[in-house]
Amino acid sequence: MAGDPYKYFRIEAREIVEEIGKGVLELERGPASAELVARLFRLAHTLKGAARVVKERQIADDAHAIEDLLAPHREGGSIVQRDRIEEALKILDAMSARVSSLAAAPPSKGSGSENVHVPNLAVSVEEPARALRNEVSEVDALLEGVAEVAVPLARARRSLESFEPVHRMTDLLLAQLASPPSNGDASSFSARGAIEELRRSLTTLERSLVTGMEQADRELRQVREAAERLRLMPAGAMFTFLERAARDAAVALGKRVVFEAVGGDVRLDGDVLGPVQSALLQAVRNAVAHGLEMDAERTAAGKSIDGRIRITVERRGNRVAFACTDDGRGIDVDAVRRAATKRGLTLTHEEERDPRAVTRLLLKGGISTSAAVSAVSGRGVGLDVVREVAARLSGEVDIRTEPKRGMTLEIVVPVTLSTVDVLVVEARGVLAAVPLERLRCTVRITPADIVRDAAGSTILIDGAMLPFAQLARILGAADSDEPAARGASALVLESSEGGAAIGVDRMLRTESVVQRALTKLACADPVIAGVFLDATGAPQAVLDGEALAREARRGSAFSARKKAAKKPILVIDDSMTTRMLEQAILESAGYEVDVATSAEEGLERAKAHSYALFLVDVEMPGMDGFTFVEMTRADPVLRATPAILVTSRAAPEDKKRGEAAGASGYIVKSEFDQNELLRRIHELVGVA
Repeated sequence: MAGDPYKYFRIEAREIVEEIGKGVLELERGPASAELVARLFRLAHTLKGAARVVKERQIADDAHAIEDLLAPHREGGSIVQRDRIEEALKILDAMSARVSSLAAAPPSKGSGSENVHVPNLAVSVEEPARALRNEVSEVDALLEGVAEVAVPLARARRSLESFEPVHRMTDLLLAQLASPPSNGDASSFSARGAIEELRRSLTTLERSLVTGMEQADRELRQVREAAERLRLMPAGAMFTFLERAARDAAVALGKRVVFEAVGGDVRLDGDVLGPVQSALLQAVRNAVAHGLEMDAERTAAGKSIDGRIRITVERRGNRVAFACTDDGRGIDVDAVRRAATKRGLTLTHEEERDPRAVTRLLLKGGISTSAAVSAVSGRGVGLDVVREVAARLSGEVDIRTEPKRGMTLEIVVPVTLSTVDVLVVEARGVLAAVPLERLRCTVRITPADIVRDAAGSTILIDGAMLPFAQLARILGAADSDEPAARGASALVLESSEGGAAIGVDRMLRTESVVQRALTKLACADPVIAGVFLDATGAPQAVLDGEALAREARRGSAFSARKKAAKKPILVIDDSMTTRMLEQAILESAGYEVDVATSAEEGLERAKAHSYALFLVDVEMPGMDGFTFVEMTRADPVLRATPAILVTSRAAPEDKKRGEAAGASGYIVKSEFDQNELLRRIHELVGVA
């Protein structure tokens, strides 16, 4: 970096300028869509921030000018005038030329330019992820190699079984030669000595093979663990960058700031850390611009002149929480209400009365309480970036505020690849890993320890009756909570709703594993949080302690209900992938499912059969989902059947249209969560 201060900025800037250029040309072909303009805003906003970090004021100003040109078209649907298109393209050409002209080496001292000094800390928004991307791929290749080596090792271990018949043969021959020869021939005694030597040799060879393979297995395990740790990045890698961003924003606005950060030792995948860093960059800038007061206002409020920005990172089971907290003025809830109303957002009675609900409106996009647009903030784009990152990582965003005391913006994302300490257990031949962080203790149990009643199974642990379930039943390997044998064990788990006990046949070992996330289309049981690769390279399940405890609380009564009469649900979607995914989720939860490939077909089925619920896509050829819901609400028979809309449309006006049509739920595909879907269906029709 010291030899080329613009190395990462040039890469990022070229990509962003190219993407903006493609979008501007797309604007020339027809009315501007709100989604396209929002994406161009985010790109320009990111480039502006990165340019200011490396002191390229002209590029930052040009990016700001792009935002100005796009501002009148944020709501979508309008035609962008040709002269604006031409002006935007000229600005992009100038930015591209400026990026290309950046020197690969820092200019000599005394050049007189205010832009020539670029400290080593000045890096682009995605630097950590970009800089380590090739290294991560190399480590992945190493992990694959280790897994491949482990396979023949396992095969060699199995070959040891071939020694057993040899042992039996030598024992048999020795038994036959045990009696003295009748003819006095000494050859039998010579053969006996040879066989005894053979047995000694075989025993020595076997011992040697066993020792060697155990050593190789230990060394391979150590290599795997080291490689897996190497692949993960500490969250502290982004702290210096965020501190610099907070300082630069404060200087630009004439404020003073003290930056703090904790939790830097939490390790996670670089593919998660990179996007989260971009989101936290926006959170830090927003905190400085909107949260921290000017010196006089802080003094009048009895606060230190130095505002404080604090970044905290902590593991929460299978997720990592990143929080940006400031000690500023907090969010002006009334100002948010006014801004939301100005944008045409209608607040419910509950939202009007609940300050937290009002503050969450900031996450809907395009809402800013800033009185003026500045180089740092003012258009509400920063929170758009935060929301987009969370959606991309299947995470969550929350805002908490306290008037005159400050606010916290929290981003919680799943750990795509992270080291987890687990207890590996076996239940009816199935191996699984339970995170130690949820494990309070383990106890030996017998069938007599389990108490059964109409509500389910319980067990007495330390003077308290805890709900009990066999892991084999939860995983579908058994039909009841009866222990497989005497002398089984119970894992006592802690959860947010209290303790629970999970029965297992054997506890094998504790180890540190790298948990890998399941793909979105994997229809796994909710208790499975991910997988890890064992010593042979085979995937094994990592269980979710919270979900296990929840299943134990549902108990055998849930199992009985699940086998009761199933309620049919009609899935209507023109996409085969979506139909199959939703059908698999619902059937695994115990529901009967019918499918239709169009709204017209769905309407025919709805009139011919009785369904508990309609799960309907919005965008389909011919009749769309809105119309289907409207027609069923107008039917005196079908109106009693609830309908849930599933769509890629996330705009507030689309959700309002769904509510107006009479839908009982509205699920956005980009935010799809099968647990939330099942919870909503359970509320409407009950469990299967």
